[in-house]
Amino acid sequence: MVSNRTEKAGGFGNILRTLLTNRFSSITIAVLLALIITWLVVLVMDAPPLRVFSIMVNGSVGSLDAATQTLQAWVPLVLATCGLMFTFTAGLWNIGMEGQIEMGAICAYGVIHYMTGTPTPGYVAITLASLAGMAGGAIWAYMVGLLKNYGGVNEIFGGLGFNFIADAFLLYLVYGPWKPEGVAQGSTKMIDAQYWLPQLPGSYLSLWSLGLAIVGILVVTFVLKGTYFGLKLKAVGKNPKASFMMGIPTSRYMLLSFVLCGLFGGLAGSFQVTGFLHVLRNSISGGYGYLALMVGMLANYQPLIGVPISLIFTALNKGATGLVIDLQLDTNFSGVIQGLLVLCVLLMDGVRRRLTKTFRGVQHG
Repeated sequence: MVSNRTEKAGGFGNILRTLLTNRFSSITIAVLLALIITWLVVLVMDAPPLRVFSIMVNGSVGSLDAATQTLQAWVPLVLATCGLMFTFTAGLWNIGMEGQIEMGAICAYGVIHYMTGTPTPGYVAITLASLAGMAGGAIWAYMVGLLKNYGGVNEIFGGLGFNFIADAFLLYLVYGPWKPEGVAQGSTKMIDAQYWLPQLPGSYLSLWSLGLAIVGILVVTFVLKGTYFGLKLKAVGKNPKASFMMGIPTSRYMLLSFVLCGLFGGLAGSFQVTGFLHVLRNSISGGYGYLALMVGMLANYQPLIGVPISLIFTALNKGATGLVIDLQLDTNFSGVIQGLLVLCVLLMDGVRRRLTKTFRGVQHG
């Protein structure tokens, strides 16, 4: 009898240990844990949990209009996430993505602003604006990399500093040289419709921006997973000193990772101007740079895994807008869910790593 109980206990322990040390199952447990905590938070707020989740689902994918708005908001987030995969792989924290998105938007709007009234065709202006946005984001990221490599400034502090500079420059332009008459404060004049990316009838979704985002995902995945550049970049991220001893120019690869990251951030910013907002305004980055950092961590720096996670995050943000009208809840509630997801996944990942290490130690012992 005692032997059977011991075997059952040991079998249950092995099953539990297998579940906790497997990455997929540990993430599943983390998501369930986040949902349970969210349920309890909603109850504390004296709101019906099922009603809250129903409103968020309907607000994000409950109609064609809601679904297209979710996809439109997903484009800049997934582009920012793809860009961060380069710096994550190189072992760098590019906190400056917000500023790179803003500089991309500034450069894109600037090109169109100075082309307005010229005989330049719309598609040429849009192409030049997109390229200018990518260049602006890349240069802004490159300067963070220069401070990191040659100034000894940690990329976190350098990125935050350049975020403030980009934000201040944007405010100067919006309230200064580019401030038009008769337009609400905090926004420039709307660009002419000929400079808009083509949109689906009755929606803000541009199939061009959506298609380019998908191409970007595939390109980043191929570069990081199927090229020598991606392999060397990963080696630099794992151990810069050993990579340098093996002949890999670590400083150059770090700078390249910043530049590539900035390209995607700048493209996301240009799409905010040509594809959706059609103006330059305060906080045009939409917080996508910081949100992309959370998506990248949850995806374990895997581009393809970041696709559904970024879509879920976007759906949460879009779905939360209905909470104010129906239940008088703050729209920031979606941020609570996102934060809980990140915390629970990080917690379970720590548990998984510790149990895996302990289990291997017992086996070797």
